[in-house]
Amino acid sequence: MTTRATRSQRRRTVVALAVVLVVLAAFVIRLVDIQVVNANDHISDARAIATEKVAELNGTRGEIVDTTGSVLATSTMLYDVQVDPLLAADGVAVTDEDGVAVTGDDGQPLRTTWSEVATQIAEVTEQSPHDVEAIVTDALAEDAASRFAYIKRYVSTEQYRALAELDLPFLTFPEHPSRTYPSGAVAGNIIGFTGSDGDALEGLEALQNDCLAATDGQVTYQRGADGVIIPGTEQTTAAVDGGTLQLTIDADLQWYMQQLIAEETQRLNAEWGGIVVLEVATGKIRALAEAPTVDPNDVGASDPEDRASRLLRYSYEPGSTFKPVTAATAIEQAGLTPNSTVVAPDRIEFPNGAVINDSEKHATQNMTLTGGLVNSSNTAMSQFGALVDPETRLEYLQKFGVGEGTELDWSGEPDGTYIPTDQWDNQTYYTTTFGQAFTVTVPQVASVYQTIANGGVRMPLSLVESCTKPDGTVVEMDAGEPERVIEEDTAETVSLMLENVFTQGTLAEDIAIDGYRMAGKTGTAQVSDGNGGYKNGLYFTSLVGYAPADDPQYVVLTVFDEPRKVRMSSANRSAFKKAMTQVLKHYRIMPSDSETPLLPVTR
Repeated sequence: MTTRATRSQRRRTVVALAVVLVVLAAFVIRLVDIQVVNANDHISDARAIATEKVAELNGTRGEIVDTTGSVLATSTMLYDVQVDPLLAADGVAVTDEDGVAVTGDDGQPLRTTWSEVATQIAEVTEQSPHDVEAIVTDALAEDAASRFAYIKRYVSTEQYRALAELDLPFLTFPEHPSRTYPSGAVAGNIIGFTGSDGDALEGLEALQNDCLAATDGQVTYQRGADGVIIPGTEQTTAAVDGGTLQLTIDADLQWYMQQLIAEETQRLNAEWGGIVVLEVATGKIRALAEAPTVDPNDVGASDPEDRASRLLRYSYEPGSTFKPVTAATAIEQAGLTPNSTVVAPDRIEFPNGAVINDSEKHATQNMTLTGGLVNSSNTAMSQFGALVDPETRLEYLQKFGVGEGTELDWSGEPDGTYIPTDQWDNQTYYTTTFGQAFTVTVPQVASVYQTIANGGVRMPLSLVESCTKPDGTVVEMDAGEPERVIEEDTAETVSLMLENVFTQGTLAEDIAIDGYRMAGKTGTAQVSDGNGGYKNGLYFTSLVGYAPADDPQYVVLTVFDEPRKVRMSSANRSAFKKAMTQVLKHYRIMPSDSETPLLPVTR
């Protein structure tokens, strides 16, 4: 039998369950109304008070490394500190270690004022608290609904991390990749630099931008009135980093050559100087040093004219360094030998009225072709060269690179100039035999000697090995195909004559390196005055050679523009010997096992 008490208890249970079901049903109905029936209206309302944001995702610009993988240029990250003034003005809620809001005695949440927060920020950004506080107050004074202002731009990673730890919802930190050069000025003349905005401005940074440049991504999202990102609104497009550019340059050798040329340029009181080290078998440039130069970390510290490579942009009349081209032409086209002779006074007047002089007075000699190179005689070489018709002579000059740029395809690199043979006057007919009336660049001169040293085959010059893409794909740089310029026998003959220049010439003792056969030539080129004439007593001096001459490995070329302490090519002897000695040591080149066969200079 059921008692009255039992029935009353059951009734209360049923009533309570009914109430719960009614409340639950009300929640379900309301939820359906919000998320289904009136979802679009609620979304519109939310969007009306939400702010859409776009955050840029910066890809990282690729590294530049030397031939061994040593980093020459890399990217670090800097950050902007941006503030939402409208949110910041209210300060920030005080929370405990668990992130729970702390309340005061009155039960209201405690807040840290903007003034107090500004002091915390200023300690990190190294600004005054007053200045930081004023950024927000000034922004709101100008626009009461302001949602953007800069606290500071380009702060370091350490500062960014310290600010992020403050966990302030009204601060954001857009990234800015920044370029840095760990080795300073080493190869700065060819690496180049970027601007503060990250744009490539000079050198390989600009020329190889397609390899190095990153592709930026972005994140779009919506933020509510409270500054919190609305879940589900984020959309991300990933950034793609740049590739790694590997150079032919050897950073250690480059460093040495830069120190050397800086010292020698200052000692000689020259306008500028340069050294090129070229690998004979490959045409790869292992060092291209010059002074003055630029440190890409501090471009503003260099004069504007020192911020790029003169070696790659300066063209000049090469003078005596091109006499071996005349010798090779005469051997192949006039059947001459190293012992062929002409009567060579120190001054000669040709039947067409042209007058040619040697740089120094000397007795009239029955000079051999070898002697013309050893003595650097203009009167001898002009006679030997005139045995070949002008069109053929110009053709050989062009085969050696005159009139066209190098494979380096450098920005601002001149093609070089020459005069068409139908425009040669009486003087030009002869001066072209000893490096005048046409212009070349320094690398082109080095290429001439690489060609001779390489058995007559010119290897395309290169500064870049490869580009490794972000996905690991390695793209080898195509510098071009080797080209036979002169016959192998001709190259060997000219090479032996150039050995005799270094063995019997006036600088022989000054440039000799014990145990090594070397071959090369000096050059003292007149400098244009810009008005069709030449500067008086000022020269562009050069000394170029390769070693070991019996098994050529490296070409070294040194140049000085208008040296004043020593004005002739003898100015280059110290720099050349030191540079070549370092190259032979650096690459552990074995000494020669024979001596240079001597050729007659006169008959």
